[in-house]
Amino acid sequence: MPTLTERVEGAIWGHLVADALGVPYEFHPPESVPTPVAMTPPPGFPRAHAGVRPGTWSDDGAQMLALLDSLLSRGRFDADDLGGRLLAWLDRGEYAVDGIVFDVGIQTAAALTRLRQGVPALRAGAADEQSNGNGSLMRVLPLGLWHRGTDADLCADAAASSRVTHAHSRSIACCQVYSLWVRRLRDGADAREGFTDAVAAFREVLGPHAPEVREFDAHVLPVEGVPLGGSGYVVDTFRAAVQLTFAGGNYEQAVRAAISLGHDTDTTACVVGGVVGLIGGVQEVPQAWRDALRGEERARRLLARLEATIRE
Repeated sequence: MPTLTERVEGAIWGHLVADALGVPYEFHPPESVPTPVAMTPPPGFPRAHAGVRPGTWSDDGAQMLALLDSLLSRGRFDADDLGGRLLAWLDRGEYAVDGIVFDVGIQTAAALTRLRQGVPALRAGAADEQSNGNGSLMRVLPLGLWHRGTDADLCADAAASSRVTHAHSRSIACCQVYSLWVRRLRDGADAREGFTDAVAAFREVLGPHAPEVREFDAHVLPVEGVPLGGSGYVVDTFRAAVQLTFAGGNYEQAVRAAISLGHDTDTTACVVGGVVGLIGGVQEVPQAWRDALRGEERARRLLARLEATIRE
C-alpha cells in the first residue's frame, strides 16, 4: 500500500500527466488514435492544438490547480474565490503552462462570461439538461483529497464547486460521488469497496428523493457493463473512470485505455488518471511521462502545500 503522501502525489501528478498525454489526440475518433499512445505522437499525426508543445496540460489541469489553490488559500470552499481564479486562468493564463490558454469548454466559457458580467458564482453555471459536459468533474479531484469535513459537508462543497460552471443535478451528482470516492481512496480504501461506500454515503446524505440521487439512478447507473465512450458528456467520463479503475490495470494501462476512447481524450484521461494515480501512488506514474511534463514547478508548490495541510 502506498503511503498517504505517495497516494496524494500520485493523484495530482496522475491527473496532470494524463491530461498532457491526452492533449495531442483530442477530437480524434478512437480508430485514429495511434497505438501505443505516447506523449509525442508519431510523425505525421495531425495533432490537436498543433502549436502546443508535448507535455503541456490543458484547461483540465489548469482548473484543477485553480481549485486546489483556492482551497489551500481560503481554508474552505469559496465559490466566488474559485470563480475569480477561473477568470484569472481564462483572461490572464494563470495556472496554464507558459500562461497560454488554448482550450476551453463551451459551457465553461459561457459560465465564465456570466461571471465576468457580475453574476454570482453559484448562479453562473447553466442548469439545463444539455449543459452536462464534464467541465466540473474534470477539476474536482482536489476537493476529495483536501476535505476534512463530514460526508454531508463534502457533498455540499462538491455541489457548489460544480455549480460555478455546471449546475444540472446530473453533473453535480457525478462530482459528489467522485469526491466521496476520492476521499475514501485517499484514506486507503480498495477501489470497489471505496466506490460502493461512496455511493451509499451519497444516498444517505442526500436522501432518496434528492434531484441528484434521482439523476444518478436514472442516468449514471449502471457504471459497469455498458460500452464506454470518450465524449465530453459527464456520464461518459464518470463511467470511464469507474470501469477503467475497476479493470485493475496499472496507471499506464488505464490512461492509455482512456485515451484510446478518442474524442475528449485529455479530460477522460485526467479523470481516470487522478483516481488510478491515487490508488497506485506516484511511483506508478511513468517517470518518462513525468519528466516530459511542462510547467510542473507551480504544481509542485501547490502539492507541497496540500501535503502540509493533510499532515496537520
